[in-house]
Amino acid sequence: MKKLPAGLCLFFFMLIISNCVRAQQAATAGSYYNSFDGIKIYYEVKGDGFPVILVHGFSGTGEGWKKGQLYNDLLIAGYKVIILDQRGNGRSDKPHTDAGYANDAEAKDIMGLATNLGLKQYNIVGYSRGSIITSRVFVLDKRAQKAVMGGMGDAYTNPEWPRRIHAYKALMGDTSFHDVDGMIKYIRSNPFDELALAYQQKWQPSTGKQELAKVKIPVLLIDGTEDHDNGDEVALNKLIPGSKLVYVPGDHNSASRTSEFSKAVLEFLK
Repeated sequence: MKKLPAGLCLFFFMLIISNCVRAQQAATAGSYYNSFDGIKIYYEVKGDGFPVILVHGFSGTGEGWKKGQLYNDLLIAGYKVIILDQRGNGRSDKPHTDAGYANDAEAKDIMGLATNLGLKQYNIVGYSRGSIITSRVFVLDKRAQKAVMGGMGDAYTNPEWPRRIHAYKALMGDTSFHDVDGMIKYIRSNPFDELALAYQQKWQPSTGKQELAKVKIPVLLIDGTEDHDNGDEVALNKLIPGSKLVYVPGDHNSASRTSEFSKAVLEFLK
């Protein structure tokens, strides 16, 4: 049997690699669906198996999950991983109206996406503000089987949470609230849609203590050892029956990207 010339072998090898890359890109190519009010929501689906929806934090996008370890670890473990850009962020539409964010609009986007994808059951993982939206989802949608809330304490259960109100007013131009100076500086150093972010803060939902007391699904709370944002995680642990609280290394900005965070989520979802 004749051997192929070295140059031809290299050609076929590069062709195979190119096809593999294209297949991988196609597998993660994003799509849009029209939510309940016509807002276009960008999302990506990759992998097979039991679905896990990942919900990003304030001013983030679904792409941010790929910078940490959890996204790939879920795929390796055999899950179907779903990421989305919440309305007002990334490649999704950015309404500039109260109606665009009120009445659990962001939670409805996620539930609508689950319906659009034909999911009968799913797990959901949120981080920071994504945990606030995740909380609304597992209260409202019986299809949610397990939930992870990262980087969150009990502060969001207060509908008059001062920091939320201060963030909204600061984004609208009020310079009298210095407890959110760091957030505002970060927002204004990036090409974000500030008005869309302001509406997200204005209509950011809370989940009441009575609602949390009725939660029956398993809930995992994960906080970084140096994370002191968003209230008391121990108090939140007590509000959700049977919930589990674990700590991983890092502060609010870094904890979700660690291998320990990924390991804790995977052990919980088993």
